[in-house]
Amino acid sequence: MFDLNQLRCFVTVAEELHFGRAASRLNMTQPPLSRQIQVLEHIIDAALLERTSRSVKLTPAGRSFLPEARHILKMAESAAQVARRIASGKSGSLKIGFTAAAAYGFMPELLAACRTRLPEADLSLSEMVSGDQIEALAFGQIDAGLLRPPIARPEFATKRVVAEQLLAAVPRRHRLASADSISIKDFDGQPFIMYSPSEARYFHDLLVAQFMRAEVLPRYVQHLSQIHSILSMVRAGLGVAIVPEAASSLRIADVKLRPLKLRNAAPVELFLVWRREHDNPLLPALVEIASSLAALQQSED
Repeated sequence: MFDLNQLRCFVTVAEELHFGRAASRLNMTQPPLSRQIQVLEHIIDAALLERTSRSVKLTPAGRSFLPEARHILKMAESAAQVARRIASGKSGSLKIGFTAAAAYGFMPELLAACRTRLPEADLSLSEMVSGDQIEALAFGQIDAGLLRPPIARPEFATKRVVAEQLLAAVPRRHRLASADSISIKDFDGQPFIMYSPSEARYFHDLLVAQFMRAEVLPRYVQHLSQIHSILSMVRAGLGVAIVPEAASSLRIADVKLRPLKLRNAAPVELFLVWRREHDNPLLPALVEIASSLAALQQSED
């Protein structure tokens, strides 16, 4: 089989129709250039050039072979460029998992920053609960995840990217809707839209801990996993709820979000998680972008 160097020699001679000029372009002498063409013609089993002491012309076979040779050289160079850009962390693909609540705030900002700083990267997004992301990371199905703690896996590296407060969500006509801020004790005995203990375990356990610490016992009327569904139930007047600050971007009509007085002002955490042993050259850039966004948000807060 012919090689790329032989094709490059043929294309250069075909363009110059002069062995001397072609050899000069290729930074070589004429004898090895002629030898490369002869070897190529032997491999193909067809004469590609007509040579005389005064001229060089393409044969019919040479004219047909020339565009194919150019195409092969172009494809080879393109493949080399792709490999170089992937190896340098400028191109390639990233598979990112994220929780539904992350899509209300940090995830869109991260995606926009990646589009700006990694324009050639192919980003594949998958919405998953935190537990499913842990498994997907372990089996290499995603490169990184935006998920909730705890993350007790030594093979994973983590970076906290969000620490936000909780807000009380009450119907517009509720007695607490006009309050400047709401205490956790205000939920005692109230009909409450609670998070699912399985699909939304992080928020469920977080609120249970808050209620137990304050010796508060709400009256759970529904368990749901998605924040937008919880706010829809609040809008319908079925109860009150507690949601992360990022949920304010949803702007559900007739639902008032009020600051919630807590000992820990920002108890809701979101982490970027990835495998310590990875082979994706783009991953360090993603971590750096996420870290920069987190630092910026922290300084603004």
